[in-house]
Amino acid sequence: MMNPQKVEKVSSILADRMSKLGTETAFEVLARARALEKQGHEIVHLEIGEPDFDTPQNIKDAAIKALKAGYTHYTPSAGILELREAIAKHVSKSRGINVDPDEVVVTTGGKPVMSFVILACVNPGDEVMYPNPGYPIYESMINFIGGKPIPIPLLEKNDFRLNPADITKKLTKKTKLIILNSPNNPTGGLLTKDDLKTIADSVMDKDNLMILSDEIYSRILYEGKHESIASLPGMKDKTVILDGFSKTYAMTGWRLGYGVMRKDLAKQIARLNTNFVSCANAVTQMAGIEALEGPQGEVTKMVAEFKKRRDVIVSGLNKISNLSCTKPKGAFYVFPNFKKIGMEGHKMRDFLLEKAGVASLPGVDFGKYGEGYVRFSYANSVENIKKALVKIEDALRKL
Repeated sequence: MMNPQKVEKVSSILADRMSKLGTETAFEVLARARALEKQGHEIVHLEIGEPDFDTPQNIKDAAIKALKAGYTHYTPSAGILELREAIAKHVSKSRGINVDPDEVVVTTGGKPVMSFVILACVNPGDEVMYPNPGYPIYESMINFIGGKPIPIPLLEKNDFRLNPADITKKLTKKTKLIILNSPNNPTGGLLTKDDLKTIADSVMDKDNLMILSDEIYSRILYEGKHESIASLPGMKDKTVILDGFSKTYAMTGWRLGYGVMRKDLAKQIARLNTNFVSCANAVTQMAGIEALEGPQGEVTKMVAEFKKRRDVIVSGLNKISNLSCTKPKGAFYVFPNFKKIGMEGHKMRDFLLEKAGVASLPGVDFGKYGEGYVRFSYANSVENIKKALVKIEDALRKL
């Protein structure tokens, strides 16, 4: 147990802004689950949002080759030119827009892109719209810099798609940034081209407003087509595309992401990179080139396996009494409705962990509109997913 006096001393030296900084709870749940496992309990892990596949061998080989070739020093803050060229080529082809390497900033994972864009573009009091339920770091960083968070609800009745009308009616002179995320974490919801056109039409004439389009799950898609608002006429210069390697190439621990944006903003984001981390790891960047330019077969196989798992878990959850679950179109999460159980989200998380032996995250940890839901990551084997379904049904039956 920590000494209360020590806690008081630590808190007394912190800046006020630290009280506004949120976190991700997945790692806290993981720690609790590991503790239960050490006590002899069997836990099925459906809490962590990362692919359970290994990084493809060709990418690892490229990193080893780079290490042996001496890529062990600083790189330009915006990233190695060869990688920025590869990213520019990839984004140009996948989004149907012309991207220059000077419009690319390489970062240590995708989070710095969202954090740096909010830091660079949002003044205290400025309004930032973001999806809710959504990735918790959006709201955390908006609050941290003194912005005003404006949640846009993702509702089950709309397949957890953001309703563009909710954006247009909440636009004000203080709106500085709109965050989009498709496919969405935690719901797997997918925006359509018509959705994006409506949003684009509403912001086209607002010179001081930018879009941050989080497209980290763009290639983990099972139905429909991924659409980027940056691809629409006139929207490229008003959009920052956030993407990376963690999800698509099972490279979460490599910490490699990037932002694509107009050149003047890219220079400022690179300056923030300089001030915070200097640059991304050189070896990791060289591996990133191979990821984009090498064989893509492992990505295709991984997405096919995720689709199989999605179908198993959605079908299984919908067979359990008092539960319902929509079928996500992308990412690797399901967001089942537990409202008929009548249990608050954190209590449901604890119940599932302690009574069912299944680690999950409460939907409310992703925002107030997530209350009544639970996020399960199906980045686990079909065998373990089936085991989790049995354990959940058995535990709920005993309630």
